[in-house]
Amino acid sequence: MARLLQKRFGRRDFLKTSVAAGAATVAAPHLLRAQAAAIEMQTWSAAVDTVQSHITAFQDATGLAVNYGNAPWAQYRDTMVTKFVGGAPLDMMWVSDSWLPEWADAGWIAPIDDFDFLTAYNAEAEDFCTDSMMWNGRQYGLTYYTDYMAFFYDEAKLAEAGFSAPPATWDELVEQSLVMKEKGISEYPMMLAMAQESWLIEFISALTFSHGGSLTDADGNAAMGAETQEALQWVVDAVQKHQIVSPACVETGELNGLKAFSSGNHAFAMLAKYRLRSLNDPEQSQVAGNIKQAMMPMGANGSHATVGWIRFHGMSSTAASDPQRAENTAKLIEWFGGKANGEYKFQKLLFLDIGAGFGVKPLFDDQEIRASYDAYGDTDMIQAQQALARKKDVVTPWFGEWNDANGSAWQSAIIGRSDVDAALQSSADLWNELKDDY
Repeated sequence: MARLLQKRFGRRDFLKTSVAAGAATVAAPHLLRAQAAAIEMQTWSAAVDTVQSHITAFQDATGLAVNYGNAPWAQYRDTMVTKFVGGAPLDMMWVSDSWLPEWADAGWIAPIDDFDFLTAYNAEAEDFCTDSMMWNGRQYGLTYYTDYMAFFYDEAKLAEAGFSAPPATWDELVEQSLVMKEKGISEYPMMLAMAQESWLIEFISALTFSHGGSLTDADGNAAMGAETQEALQWVVDAVQKHQIVSPACVETGELNGLKAFSSGNHAFAMLAKYRLRSLNDPEQSQVAGNIKQAMMPMGANGSHATVGWIRFHGMSSTAASDPQRAENTAKLIEWFGGKANGEYKFQKLLFLDIGAGFGVKPLFDDQEIRASYDAYGDTDMIQAQQALARKKDVVTPWFGEWNDANGSAWQSAIIGRSDVDAALQSSADLWNELKDDY
């Protein structure tokens, strides 16, 4: 993709431009607001009041006007594509990491890495957050929300089974689960949700990464080697051989899995980290107070790695094509994705408002955030696991077409309709074919 920003704008350049605008602008911000076109900002309908209040603070601090629009998450992507194609005014918008390749290659959004005051925040962001905003060597935004796949256990069931610590490896999880089955504590101690839905790639990625595997290599080719085979084989054995995971897992979606775990049907579960809040809420969970987080179990050649995902603030290509408009948009991106008046204000507000995870490490030292996390979890554990999160390595323009086939391949092996090698080979072949076509 051609570089849409020909000049590198840094903080110093921005300040020079602002000073050159004249002292009258500083003394009367409303004059600038009247002269400059309003920044067009689009989000989905989350924490709307918090977003609006932060916009108001931005307008008061900078004199720049912002037109704010939002749409429900279910319609957001289609709404944005319609706006892009129709040439509707857009400057800054929320973007899912899963859409980045498509939107970037279509020329709808532009890189922001010509603004060094934005990329400076990478030093304090989790690596997987920055990695998830990269496409073809360019960075396309600043994150405002992140989360990852976590491993939870029921402390009461663990104690009843005679164990003092949760499993550190996938093999130990099998051992503990078999004891629980024998003692009648749980018929299927481990909850896995492997239904064909949007969550499936996160479950597959977490299993693969923790076994030391990958789905693709550094060149973007399929790389479903021995460790990835071990990950799928573990699930197959858990269902067919050990019977510690229900064969109905291939029909269980993430939400139904959450409900089953909340009802006390299982001792272990892999779920998004943010689910810990509801799992320990007595109004939403029958096992509230008993659910703890442990590091993701690791395979024989793996680690405690897991998969993470993000949402970020992006800049439209139309904004980037105009230097002044680009500067104003970059300033709004910093206000929301970086620091506002010297602090990561928006990410903190979003966490305290709706419990949304943040992607900048310094916020783990914030006492309000620690107190909020510790009310239902362990802040240090949450931070340690987040540091080991990795981006999904399959987010590409052909991801959607491949994803359904890959999920079906895993499901086929899990229920015994194909062997592990054949399932992964079919997935790898399709990936490489789609990549070559692209």
